Amino acid sequence: MRGWWQELAELVLPVDCAGCGAVRVLVCAGCRQALSGAGAGPVRPSPRPGGLPVVQAAAVYDGGVRALLLAHKERGALPLAGVLGEALAGAVLAGGPVRAGPAPAEVALVPVPSARRQVRARGHDPARRIALAAAGRLRRAGVPARVAPVLRLRRAVADQAGLGARQRRENLAGALAVCRDGARLTDGAEIVLVDDLITTGATLAEAARAVRAAGLAAGPGDVLRAAVVAAPADSFGRLPGAVPRRPATRRGRKSRE
Repeated sequence: MRGWWQELAELVLPVDCAGCGAVRVLVCAGCRQALSGAGAGPVRPSPRPGGLPVVQAAAVYDGGVRALLLAHKERGALPLAGVLGEALAGAVLAGGPVRAGPAPAEVALVPVPSARRQVRARGHDPARRIALAAAGRLRRAGVPARVAPVLRLRRAVADQAGLGARQRRENLAGALAVCRDGARLTDGAEIVLVDDLITTGATLAEAARAVRAAGLAAGPGDVLRAAVVAAPADSFGRLPGAVPRRPATRRGRKSRE
């Protein structure tokens, strides 16, 4: 109920753009443009964790994009899920069709789960909420899509904040598993792992390991792929032929992670 009332209040009452502070608008035109997916492309953290699938990102994690993601995740700005989901859908589409055929394959968006304590503290599961918005956007674009929340945490993990790449891999190793109905929920669909953000890639690599261990994708060369809303600027420039991104400048209020 708390989340429902908060969402209703933000839809009715005047708000400022959570990305740049522009007055009386949920997301200003400039921040929408940053999330439009026009610059979506493949990203790769360095060092690249083993088993990480190809990851597409819609935007650079900086400035207004960073502020919007944090407002949605940490401050419960639930209406932002719509514009973030649209960005995620753009990242999914940037990956191109996976299975050739006369009709587009159905896409199963598999969100990375949050720990229960985080869901309780935030009042929602950010990745799942964004995935639901992305699936709706994909369907409106003519791409059959559904959300398949098949991943679960099977043990407690430490807070990732402040951990380095190696520590994050160790923290998450073996932490995820596919639920009992995972095969049924993803049957016949192309699996795309989704999250709001990639930094070291440890979370998506662990999600990919769990999906492959359950037999939903056979190995690194299979169709398994991933998409995120945002990634650090330098991760866009680590693939052959890629041009490094320049972080967007932002004026206005600062935000904290």
